[in-house]
Amino acid sequence: MSDLPTYVLERVFDAPRALVWKAWTDPALLPRWYGPRVETIIHRHELKPGGLWLGEMRWGGNSHYQRVEFTEVAPPERLVWLHSVSDADWTIIANPMMADWPRVLLTTVTFAEEDGQTRMRLTWVPHEASEAEIACFSAAMAGMDKGWGAGMELLAELLTELQA
Repeated sequence: MSDLPTYVLERVFDAPRALVWKAWTDPALLPRWYGPRVETIIHRHELKPGGLWLGEMRWGGNSHYQRVEFTEVAPPERLVWLHSVSDADWTIIANPMMADWPRVLLTTVTFAEEDGQTRMRLTWVPHEASEAEIACFSAAMAGMDKGWGAGMELLAELLTELQA
């Protein structure tokens, strides 16, 4: 697996790990930062191995559906899931905006407490992907910080608000 392109996002939040974990796992808080500049709706959120997180992002009359299957949930240290684009019935589909986008991404998020702050590390790796999917993912990696970065800014604001 080490030869697969891996997107890595690291961020230190000025908040205790338990609070950062809550912001990542509470379906009432997730829509406040996940999917920046869109309306995020959590249709289902089962925080357990084998549990599903079914989300919809709406903007400009369009909907984009995501299906997440948790494979590991280790509070408050680690989340692992299989991340896919889906249709409105939660069936995994090809990404309508990028035909060769990987159908499944292995996502790992870790949370480490350091002097009252939390170091979050997210990795995204194509899972059981074709060569075309791996190439598409690799080519798109440079732009991934834009969306994730905007979400991390919103998350940092939310964490500040929750501690006020």
